[in-house]
Amino acid sequence: MAGFETLVDAYIRHLTIERGMSKNTIAAYRRDLRRYLEFLDTRGIETISDITELAVQDFAAGLVSVAGLSATSVARVLAGVRGLHKYWLLENLTKADPAASVKPPKAPRRLPKAITVAQVEDLLNAVGGDDPIAVRDRAILELLYATGARITEIVSLDLDDLIDPTLLRVLGKGSKERIVPVGRYAQIALESYLVRTRPLLAVNGKGTPALFLNQRGGRLSRQSAWQIIHDAAKAAKLPGEISPHTLRHSFATHLLEGGADVRVVQELLGHSSVATTQIYTLVTVDALREVYATSHPRARR
Repeated sequence: MAGFETLVDAYIRHLTIERGMSKNTIAAYRRDLRRYLEFLDTRGIETISDITELAVQDFAAGLVSVAGLSATSVARVLAGVRGLHKYWLLENLTKADPAASVKPPKAPRRLPKAITVAQVEDLLNAVGGDDPIAVRDRAILELLYATGARITEIVSLDLDDLIDPTLLRVLGKGSKERIVPVGRYAQIALESYLVRTRPLLAVNGKGTPALFLNQRGGRLSRQSAWQIIHDAAKAAKLPGEISPHTLRHSFATHLLEGGADVRVVQELLGHSSVATTQIYTLVTVDALREVYATSHPRARR
């Protein structure tokens, strides 16, 4: 065991000096590799030349079955183990790398979090009244849900991006531009903001072209927009964590539930691949089952 620790210490020094890793990252590597050394000790493995691919595979399997680690945590631990063996190979301490072919388990696909239409309405109605800031906040929420745009895309909008009351020009990831329609409720909320609130906020600034302004007349930040959603969700007493992406996910899910073609939703979301959008169809599988059960002549016994 002592010999292994010396070899691991050499690897840790390499990470610290040559790779310049942070103290927290180095500490995590130490913990993970300590777990690996303890496993090797239980197997009676005394030299690095005795470590086989099967031993590394058993270690990885034990991280799930015995330690109960998540797929993400297993991947992190294995990254340290694979790095250690690669280092030993490059330093000519071993003639082979037994960890090279050992892959971490795939993380389960996480479904996007969506809320119901009724919950969306509760969220939107939580921001009401004639207060100028409330009018702005309602416009932001309505626009997020109406367009499915990312929060960064919304706060990056300029006045010129309003093609007309029904269309919006959005600049997405990779500077890809797309045109998205704006629903009637969002149109009304946006018009109210432009007429009643933006002029009041603009006098405090320096003539920015930004669509949404903060109280100093500058462009509203992403963090401030996120806080608007957080506060509205709290006021609406919605369960769980409601983020800007919640409205984006809900937009996509509700469109698909309403019968929209997945390729249309892909275009509206600004996804480069339809495969990215198809994850939302998993969310609506219950709706598909219900339609099938009520429509297919041999669905019911």
